[in-house]
Amino acid sequence: MTSQDWNTQIIDEFRANEGRVGGPFEGAPMVLVHHVGRKSGRELVTPLVHLPDEQDPNRVYIFASKAGAPTNPAWYHNLVAAGKATVEIGVETFPVTVTEITGADRDRIFAEQVRRNPGFAEYEAKTAGIRTIPVLALHRA
Repeated sequence: MTSQDWNTQIIDEFRANEGRVGGPFEGAPMVLVHHVGRKSGRELVTPLVHLPDEQDPNRVYIFASKAGAPTNPAWYHNLVAAGKATVEIGVETFPVTVTEITGADRDRIFAEQVRRNPGFAEYEAKTAGIRTIPVLALHRA
């Protein structure tokens, strides 16, 4: 199965179940991020695990882990270049602004994601010494 087929399956399941999916992502908070390829110009949708902001219900965090690959995912570059996107969370679809989180704030947010979703610790271990996994804030526009 290609990654595109895998994503399509998750997207279909997300939409059929009001934002919930099973399998390896069962119980994890999911978001569908709509973005435009900066090279292709194509509209794309990427399913991701997100971390809700405890202080601000209009903000969630996403993580450019790419399952611990040595390079950042294309969607990360697309979102940073655009500075905006549209997301689906649960049954809602709305526009967001995109901000990269760095330094101590990034480390604190990533640590909380690891606490809630231990698989992210494996991704971080795979990227150690190669890259720091970027954290992006998506804020309802």
